[in-house]
Amino acid sequence: MIFLGQDEWQYDYDLVVIGGGSGGLACSKEAAGLGLKVAVLDYVEPSVRGTKWGLGGTCVNVGCIPKKLMHQAALLGTAVKHARKYGWQISGPVYHDWATMAEAVQNHVKSLNWGHRVQLQDKKVTYLNMKGSLVDEHTVKGLTKAGKETVLTAKNIVIATGGRPKYPTNIPGAMEHGLTSDDIFWLKKSPGKTLVVGASYVALECAGFLTGVGLDTTVMVRSIALRGFDQQMAGLVTDYMEAYGTKFAWKCVPKRLDKLSSGALRVTWTDTQTGNEHEDTYDSVLWAVGRAPETKAVGLDKLGVQLNKETGKIVVGADESTSVPNIYAFGDIGEGRPELTPTAIKAGKLLARRLAGQSTELMNYDSVPTTVFTPLEYGCVGLSEHEAEKRYGKDNIEVYHAFYKPLEFTVAGHDANQCYIKVVCERDGDQRILGLHFTGPNAGEVTQGFAMGFQCGATYSHLLQTVGIHPTCAEEVVKVNITKRSGLDATVTGC
Repeated sequence: MIFLGQDEWQYDYDLVVIGGGSGGLACSKEAAGLGLKVAVLDYVEPSVRGTKWGLGGTCVNVGCIPKKLMHQAALLGTAVKHARKYGWQISGPVYHDWATMAEAVQNHVKSLNWGHRVQLQDKKVTYLNMKGSLVDEHTVKGLTKAGKETVLTAKNIVIATGGRPKYPTNIPGAMEHGLTSDDIFWLKKSPGKTLVVGASYVALECAGFLTGVGLDTTVMVRSIALRGFDQQMAGLVTDYMEAYGTKFAWKCVPKRLDKLSSGALRVTWTDTQTGNEHEDTYDSVLWAVGRAPETKAVGLDKLGVQLNKETGKIVVGADESTSVPNIYAFGDIGEGRPELTPTAIKAGKLLARRLAGQSTELMNYDSVPTTVFTPLEYGCVGLSEHEAEKRYGKDNIEVYHAFYKPLEFTVAGHDANQCYIKVVCERDGDQRILGLHFTGPNAGEVTQGFAMGFQCGATYSHLLQTVGIHPTCAEEVVKVNITKRSGLDATVTGC
């Protein structure tokens, strides 16, 4: 850093980004494309089990991408069963080979790691495989695996370090013998009979694809499933999973984990409703009990960057600014921000444009769509029914709903009891749509399209004016006409 006079300094970089996940990479590439000199520091601490991966963050390596591919593997297993009803002659038993799937998924992830490195090079972003930490509001220290230090100065610093899965700290054997979502996608051998502890979307998605590829899978739930999501929809998701073959241990908490001489894991747990203690053996125990922000090793305390004491996340403004000038943070480490890849990418790009003086546009975190890739997918955008009631009052909202049967399920004789649509609207006036919820095939594809309407102030009238595409599941959304208030049967009949 060189002093040029009159409070002007020359820095090594215009922008240094700590964190090479989806958000950090998007921010750095966008900034470089707008003419800024940019460096990005990324270093992956191996998981407790020693699992390592390359550039790209959680989504690419141990999140959305491998998860969706393994979900697809499970869907294909169901499709093979349905195929016989459609006339396909499949002789002999059909079984799944974990090693083949894992190798294919891992090879695709590695190709994405390489692609990210090439993109940074093409955009002339300096990539440093180092742990980054703050020295002051314009200085970052980089530390290599071998312990070599590099100091970089920058006009602005962005922290986009994301989060990592948590282990329970009060359960003997949890860390020594368990694994997390940081490990499951990189296993070379099948995890075998698996206990998934937790009922977040990560827990249910993992349990879903494990069941789908033929593994004996149990989900242990302390309280409720899919906290933060519409609870009626969460119930449909878990009901389908139970019918699909996933076992659930409701209102149970694990007490200890012991490794037996056979290599099996003996889990002892308590049923909180009866107080009774139970035990069973598993080949693997997957902890999916939440995620912790990667903020402890970044040097935030030195500079007094304000954190939320309960969550450990960074308190940020609407422009992603922290309590310290010139330091910004976004993505999973930002307090109150959705822990979703697309929001981090968009927020990162918008921040880069503002820092480059090209825009003043702020990220809009309202009505962000998402999908839970469980065996029966659940897509949603906007408010849950409960949240709408809290904000507007039960008498001031109207809920349109429908139980429908996907055409693909009919010939196959596939259970469609949990295929459901719910559209939550204001009751008066144009009936602005407040929330849309959909369980069924390809829920992400369906929800993505309707999400655009939320940015345009979509109303129930707009929905009715939209012509459906026949025969699709999505068309059932534009046909919903039964209100919950009416008490009428919401089952769709006819084609």
